[in-house]
Amino acid sequence: MRAVIIWGALAAAITAASTTSPLVAQAPKPGSPKPFTLPVHRTFTLRNGLKVTLVHYGSVPKAVVSLAMETGAIDEPPFAPGLAALTTDLLLEGTIMHTAQQLSREAAEMGGSISATAGAVQSTIGGEVLSIHAAKFVSLVSDVAHHPRFEKADFERVRQNALRTLAITMQQAGDQARQRWRGLLFPDHPFGRPYSTEATLKALEIGHLRNFFDDNFGAVRAHLYVSGVFDDAAVEKAARESFSDWDAGTPAKDRPAVGSTSRQLALEDRPDAPQSTIWIGLPVIGPSHPDFTKLEVTDALLGGAFGSRITTNIREDKGYTYSPNSILWQHRGASYWVETADVTTKDTGNALKEILGEIERLRAEAPPAAELDGIKQNLIGLFVIQNSSRWGVVSRLQFLDEFRLGEAYLTGYVQRVMAVTPQDVRRMAQEQLDPAHMTITVIGDRKSVQTQLAPYR
Repeated sequence: MRAVIIWGALAAAITAASTTSPLVAQAPKPGSPKPFTLPVHRTFTLRNGLKVTLVHYGSVPKAVVSLAMETGAIDEPPFAPGLAALTTDLLLEGTIMHTAQQLSREAAEMGGSISATAGAVQSTIGGEVLSIHAAKFVSLVSDVAHHPRFEKADFERVRQNALRTLAITMQQAGDQARQRWRGLLFPDHPFGRPYSTEATLKALEIGHLRNFFDDNFGAVRAHLYVSGVFDDAAVEKAARESFSDWDAGTPAKDRPAVGSTSRQLALEDRPDAPQSTIWIGLPVIGPSHPDFTKLEVTDALLGGAFGSRITTNIREDKGYTYSPNSILWQHRGASYWVETADVTTKDTGNALKEILGEIERLRAEAPPAAELDGIKQNLIGLFVIQNSSRWGVVSRLQFLDEFRLGEAYLTGYVQRVMAVTPQDVRRMAQEQLDPAHMTITVIGDRKSVQTQLAPYR
């Protein structure tokens, strides 16, 4: 994150300097960006369906091992938001052969640690260790993935931890806004329930976790990625020996989410809050769409980059907020664009006016070529940074696999970004970012902001 911030600040500084300094104006123009090349890698599949991808990357004697499972919140039943996260937390409480303490100690003795997390559509188990232990760590990850202990005492401890975490999380205005906004956007889908509730967690029993594990964990949904410096033959041998006896399980099912395109506004009261937290956005096309890269560039110019229009307007020029940002949230079956900002209470309505105004300006006028060129250079620079690590390479390959994209998606990224025109950006704003279809959520002091929000209902 620090690298991203530094890069964004540097890009903004360069852009500003180029318009003010005669010396910089005389400097030679940067050369054309080079096409991206994926590191050498190979993939094989075990008889039970588990895929293994080995990527030799860098020279530092460390290796990333990540087992990605096609399951997560998307497989939770309506009565059990949080079930996937609770299940992956319990996996680290011990296996048939290892206690939780033994798992942690063995990983530490390999120079790393082991973790398990559940996301929207993918759960992962893995970590980073010294290269000489890569094969041994693959076996440890395998043990966690398909020999869980699932003891009631461990379950109660994990549940109490989840309850404490939830209580802290739901005190945060940003998390309250995410819960409310996603609930309005995806009212009948697991994506509309990003957090659990106290009542849900207390009602869950260990049998729910065991059933979730049995229904959704198995070799056919798993993909093991190893990236870094490692003994190729030893890692492949460990993968085959430790995972071959895993049941195939049931394939993942696509559960596309149909997001709301109605204009709606929700205000949640946070009495006497000095700031209002705003979420405003709508469903958009995903990475499988041929225009997605054009939308990425549009997002960066509008709100996603440090020097973007909305950020410059409500942060630099108006001083309504410190850290506004827009993102493209992407998962197979659902993608959305959203602008978020914590703004001073008295300027809640003014901030919304400026955000919507910048969207409408981009829908009406194609951006200047010089402004667009700066954003494209920024995006390409970030792309290079994001792929310049062992974890970064694994993340990119997981992205391709989730969306079932070919490698050409990555190797052609730089050229696609450079080909985006001002007219493309305007068309994306017109087709994908219509304010008339946006959902708005505000977490703030009702008595102070209700009148300010009246024009946006």
